[in-house]
Amino acid sequence: MSRLYPWLESVWHEWQASLQSGRFSNAAMLVAEPGLGGEQLIDVFSRAVMCSNYEHEACGFCHSCQLMQSGNHPDFHLVKPEKEGKAISVEQIRHCNRQAQESSQLGGLRLFIIEPAESMNESAANALLKTLEEPSSHCLFLLVTHRANSLLPTITSRCQQWHLIPPSSESVACWLSEQTKKSVPAFAAHINNNAPLTTLAFVDEGKDKQYSKLEQALLDVVQGKGDALKLAKELSTDTADKLTWLWFLLTDAQKVHFGVQLPQFTPGAASIAASSDYALLYSQAQALSQLIEQLREHTGLNSELLILDWLFKFNGETCL
Repeated sequence: MSRLYPWLESVWHEWQASLQSGRFSNAAMLVAEPGLGGEQLIDVFSRAVMCSNYEHEACGFCHSCQLMQSGNHPDFHLVKPEKEGKAISVEQIRHCNRQAQESSQLGGLRLFIIEPAESMNESAANALLKTLEEPSSHCLFLLVTHRANSLLPTITSRCQQWHLIPPSSESVACWLSEQTKKSVPAFAAHINNNAPLTTLAFVDEGKDKQYSKLEQALLDVVQGKGDALKLAKELSTDTADKLTWLWFLLTDAQKVHFGVQLPQFTPGAASIAASSDYALLYSQAQALSQLIEQLREHTGLNSELLILDWLFKFNGETCL
């Protein structure tokens, strides 16, 4: 088995113990934010469940392991949207339900990975419910989700839940420094939700320098001497990432108002705090959070105009 990322090992050890004792639920859910490498954990788990000689991990030599390596195991089923951005359909889930009632073709378990589970439409989720309520003893369902609160409560309540907890900013920075052989500041992990793989891409692509420019541009706007229009235009590309970075900056600045200073704080947090009172920072952070969600749900909106309006409110103005 290839070595797991260090932050995945604790969950894998729990899964190993549950599998060996026969306590792993027939209906389970893994809640994992993007960038934590959950797919590596799912791969190791899937190979272990399918292995005919499983003890602590997949043997890699049996017929089942060979079929998994070739992607042709008849008892392993990965259920994903048929096209990116589309829903998992009710027809896909009904097909799973029928397979779950059949005997295993190789005499072991049938394993169904549904990912991302939140992409099931309502009909698909309802179709899955009955199977989860009365799971077959020879089937395992593992639902993988980034947003468990987007799933039907009746689905989540029937699953044993496991959560991948992001490591600390300092741990991520240390790991990244080992991987990249260069110093990585803790704030880089902090503004990427402490997701190590997302932060690795952030550093590799030079986005730390991009962030620094955005931070200074926002500070200039807050102090009434920046070009809000230019900044809004810049923020209207890769919008979700850039606005999330600024949300972290504003929340760090709010904490500075209460005398909190942590190593992972964004470099400009103190300067932003000195330039704006707490009430304004709080209201702008709340508005920014709502704007991020609004732009995520409605892709046809004029993001540049909405961002510009948000920027103007730092100085009590509006453009809408």
